[in-house]
Amino acid sequence: MSTARNSHTRLLTAGATSALAVLSLTAFTNGPDVRSEGAATNATVSASAATSPAAGSSHHEANQALTGSQPAMKTHATKALAASGNGRTGTAGNAVTCQGSNTKTIAAPLNRPVNHMLLTVTNTGSRTCSLYNYPAVRFGEAQSVPPAIEESRPQAVVTLKPGESGYASVNLSATDGSGSHGRTEKSLAVYFLGPSGNESVGTAAHPALPAKGVYIDDSLKVTYWQQSLDDAVQW
Repeated sequence: MSTARNSHTRLLTAGATSALAVLSLTAFTNGPDVRSEGAATNATVSASAATSPAAGSSHHEANQALTGSQPAMKTHATKALAASGNGRTGTAGNAVTCQGSNTKTIAAPLNRPVNHMLLTVTNTGSRTCSLYNYPAVRFGEAQSVPPAIEESRPQAVVTLKPGESGYASVNLSATDGSGSHGRTEKSLAVYFLGPSGNESVGTAAHPALPAKGVYIDDSLKVTYWQQSLDDAVQW
C-alpha cells in the first residue's frame, strides 16, 4: 500500500514538473524575441549609418556649391569693377594718356539730340590709354574752348584697351535759337587733357567735319568722356 502511494506521489511530481516545463517553454516562446529586437535595432542603426553619409554628402555638396559660386561672384564683381573704369587693365600708373597719336577720332553730327555732334575716340595703339576729363574742342580759329557739362562727369576715368572706343557729345547750339554769335565752322581740333585737367597733352586730333560745316553759337558745350555711347548722347 505504501509502495503504491509512493509511486502515485512520484507520478504527480513528475507531472507537475512536466507542466512547469511546458509553461516555462510556452512563456519563453511567446515572450519578447531578443534576437528579433536586436536585429531591428541593428537595422535602425544601419539605416542611420546609411543616411548619415548621404546627409553628410549633401552638406558637402552644398558647401562645394557655395564654394564653387565664389569664383563666379568674384568674376561678376571683377566685371562690375571693370565696367566702372576701375580695375581695368592699364589704369592708374600703367596706362598712357589717350591723344591724337595713339587714337583715331571721328566727329559725326547727330539727328537726335538735335544740334549735337558725337565724338568717337578709338584706341589705335598697343597699350591701354586713358581719356581724362573732357575733350578740349576748338572750332575754326576760336581762341578758347567750350565748358564741360559738370553733371556728365563719370564716376571713374574712361580707359580704352587697344581697339576700344570712348565717347563725348558736343552741344553745338541752343535748340531754341537763343544762342548768340551763331556761325558755321568747317574745321575742328580736339585736344586731350592730362590727369590734372589743366593742360592738353600730346598731339591734337583733327577729325573731318561735313563739307557744309557745322553751325555753332556761344551756348557751345561738351560732355566729359564716357565709356559708353548711350551715356554720351543723353546730355
